[in-house]
Amino acid sequence: MSPPELSGARAEPIDWAGKNYLIVDDFIGVRQLLRESLRSLGARNIDQAASGGEAIGLLAKIRYDVVLCDFNLGEGKNGQQVLEEARMRNLLLPSSIWMMVSAEKSVESVMGAAEHQPDAYLVKPITEGVLLTRLNRVWHRKQVFRPIDQAYAEKDYLRAARLCDEQIAASPVHEVELLRMKARLMEKSGEPERSREAYERVLAQREYQWARAGLAKIRLANGEFEQARQMFQGVIAENRYYIDAYDGLAQAWLGLGKLEEACSILERAAKLSPNSVPRQSSLGQVCLKLGHVGMAERAFRKCIAIGEYSVRRTPDAYLGLARVCGLKNDPKEAQALLAAAQREFGELHPDIDLRAKITEGLVYHESGDYRRARKAGDELEALLETRAERPDVPTCLEMATLLFAVGVKDAPVELLCYVARNNHDNPVLLDEVQAIFEKARMLEEGVDLIRASKKEASDLMNQGVLLWKTGKLREAVEWMRSARAKLPNNQRILFNAAQVLVSTMREKGYDEALSLEAYHVLAHVDRLQPGQQRFAQLMEQLAALVPKPEAVDTTA
Repeated sequence: MSPPELSGARAEPIDWAGKNYLIVDDFIGVRQLLRESLRSLGARNIDQAASGGEAIGLLAKIRYDVVLCDFNLGEGKNGQQVLEEARMRNLLLPSSIWMMVSAEKSVESVMGAAEHQPDAYLVKPITEGVLLTRLNRVWHRKQVFRPIDQAYAEKDYLRAARLCDEQIAASPVHEVELLRMKARLMEKSGEPERSREAYERVLAQREYQWARAGLAKIRLANGEFEQARQMFQGVIAENRYYIDAYDGLAQAWLGLGKLEEACSILERAAKLSPNSVPRQSSLGQVCLKLGHVGMAERAFRKCIAIGEYSVRRTPDAYLGLARVCGLKNDPKEAQALLAAAQREFGELHPDIDLRAKITEGLVYHESGDYRRARKAGDELEALLETRAERPDVPTCLEMATLLFAVGVKDAPVELLCYVARNNHDNPVLLDEVQAIFEKARMLEEGVDLIRASKKEASDLMNQGVLLWKTGKLREAVEWMRSARAKLPNNQRILFNAAQVLVSTMREKGYDEALSLEAYHVLAHVDRLQPGQQRFAQLMEQLAALVPKPEAVDTTA
């Protein structure tokens, strides 16, 4: 059945004059051409950007209705990277239109752009008639999301999902698109079952591969690796260009402990669409574990090259390539890469000096230079003593492993206890901590340390919960502040702290300072682990507490 927007007789006339437009192209002549085409439609609010960086700056300040973006933008970010960053930073509303405009026809470029789902891909030269036809078609299709925009912008994903249901009832012809949006919102809200229901409703109507891949991702997140593997392979069998399924399949193979199979599928995906920073980084990491040094080197070097202007750029490829150089007995380039990583990522990644020193120690330890490895360990221990905050969990575990290996004991024990206290209800992670203790020949001591760390965290949390449940709300707020200060990354404590703040406002009335504090706590949890169910629920509860503006009487 044809979508309604293809029928001009039934389409609502569009008021193009009141919309906000952004044209991104490095050639002024092309920008002027597109601007005149838009003006002929009646458009007035048209901004222009000559580079990817300039485009991101404008997108961060203004919510655009329509973006026309060239793929090749000269020096700096290309169109794919601009769209990728706009999606990641939520700079586009669900109803916004993104049209990729390019003379580029290569499979590599088209596949790379398609991964980030532009609403249309227009090949130059573009006539005014083609632009108007495509713009009309996409506009009518996307307006079904307009009532959802505000809730989405406020990260109130549960309310946005309810609005999807309302729109389905009002516009059943758009049910599939709205269910796709709802499924994603449920994933962001940590509601995999409701996401699964949405995907299954879609599949009951038609076999869409994106819905099948969505179900496979839910299986993957639930640890059902074999079922996920079968589903992802089925998607690829139906459409060998569905790149997202390759990444999911690789994750499923890794979950099953099949590194060679994961490596093979990532290599296939990287050949089809080589310009993905995370994919090249993942390929390099898997190859490194397997000892495929040459392939790891190629993946890491490609990752560094394509990542120069990408929002997905991380130090991982630099550190991975340094490990490769160590294995190739080239410590000079390894040191140059570590210095480059610290120089390039010093401001964005405050723990980069720790990670670089860990990698340096591993390079020396793996090459048999134990004296220099021990020296790196001592320097790492000294660095750790100057830090008030501990790094993220993977860095803590890697650091503890190296420090134990070079003969340091107190610092890695403290790191592992820190990880246990801040993750006292995560049995998988605690098993990983215990495995590091065992490797360091501290089996029984490790069991005792983990038990004590779990008890300390539980006691802190339970006392705050007890105060809350016995109605001592102000005392509970103060206690949970203290608990957060002691265990700043314990997600259970953070969630309970936010819940206490919400309950206090429900009982005592809205308080802007407490509301802001709760938002900060929840934002921290979302940075630690995005897409948790309790995050979405508490965000919704907080939004409901904000007083509604009083209606103005205009009859007087």
